[in-house]
This record gives sequence, C-alpha cells and structure tokens, in this order.
Amino acid sequence: MFSKEQFAKLMDSTLLRPSATRDEILRFCDEAAKYHVATVVVFPFWLPLVRRALQDSDVKIATVIGFPFGASGRSVKVFEARTAITNGSKELDIVINIGALKSGDVNIVESEIRELVDTSRITGMTQDAKRTVLKFIIEAYYLTDDEKKMACEIIRDAGGDFVKTSTGTAPGGATVEDIRLIRHVVGPDMGVKAAGGIRTTEQAMEMLDAGASRIGTSSAAAIIDGYVPEDYLESAGRRRG
Repeated sequence: MFSKEQFAKLMDSTLLRPSATRDEILRFCDEAAKYHVATVVVFPFWLPLVRRALQDSDVKIATVIGFPFGASGRSVKVFEARTAITNGSKELDIVINIGALKSGDVNIVESEIRELVDTSRITGMTQDAKRTVLKFIIEAYYLTDDEKKMACEIIRDAGGDFVKTSTGTAPGGATVEDIRLIRHVVGPDMGVKAAGGIRTTEQAMEMLDAGASRIGTSSAAAIIDGYVPEDYLESAGRRRG
C-alpha cells in the first residue's frame, strides 16, 4: 500500500493542450507543487517558464519529443532532446518511429533509440546532476502484441528507462492488458508508464496493480484527492478474499 505522498510521486501531471495559455501553465505548476507530483509534462516551448516556476519545488520537469506521431527524422528528435535538456527538462517522453516499426524496419527504430539514449546521457551529464530519464512511447493502440513486444525489447536493450503506453492522442490509451504485457517483457526493474485516458483513482490503481510504475494524466489532482490508503487496503483485502 502506498502512502498519500508515495502515491503522488507516481503521477506525471500533464498539460499538453495546444491552446493552454501562459497563465494556465503557471496555475498548473502551482497545483503540481501543491500536490508534490513526480513531474510536470509540458510542451518544449514552456520549459523556461516552468523551470522558473518550479525552481523551489520537488517537482521535476519533463517534456515530449517527436510528439505526437514519432514521425520526425532522427536528427530532428536528437536536436529536440538536446535543446529540451539544455532548457531544464529532467525527463523526456519520446515517441518512437511507429511507422518504421510497423514496416519491419527494426534497425531504424533501434538506431534512433540508441542515438537518443546516448545523446541525452551526454547532454544531461554534469558533475552533480543525475542523468536524464528517458521514457519511450510505443503508442500501443496501433501495434499488434508482437510489435509491442518487439518495441519493448528494443527500448529495454538500448538503455531506455521507461516504456510508455500512449501519447493520449490515439483513439485508445493505456490498458491493463498492455501494462501486463510490457511488464512481462521488460522485467521487474524497468519503468513502465501508463498514459492515455486515466482520469480516476480506480483507473490509476488498476494500472499500478498490473505493473505500471508511473501514471501519466491530466487529472493528477483529482486522482490524488481520491486516493485513501485505508480504503484501498480494505478493497484489496476483499479482492483477495
């Protein structure tokens, strides 16, 4: 069972709405700091603003690369990653080349991921800083189970930190079945992020129970407010009974 504080640190609070304004971003940062979530995820443009807004908080800053379709060229993604890290992003959520994977061009997918891992490690490396955390989005909705397994194996073997299910822009998002499949492939130690359509505490707990280690959501405050550790322990006991 998670404490309330531990539960909050499993949340990536996300604001990737194109129409979001500066004032909305700042209110979003205030809320994230209040709830002590793991990260805020914003578009790269907002990184300097968010970095200033959260400089005195324990909330990390994250952004998206190749979002939402993963179809940018490799050099473009690498440039995006370098720039994002320079602008203060501590975690990157990177969309893999979905079309190349589905075309069977495994070498293209693998070389892109490896270059992004290597580049991000070097760019983010300072004497007193931890390395950048890389979450690779496979957009599971568009993949067969065999393709999901292949993507997970590539990300795992290339040194990614997380496999993430979805961007939240496809017709479908995270599912319990996909989380179980990903966890089975990557093993017990690698990060698994469930994202896309997670709006309630119950949904978040289902994903965590299935093997997720991070939740991406635009409803982080409501999910955290709805989490009562004692109630969850009681419901878990009923399920076991």
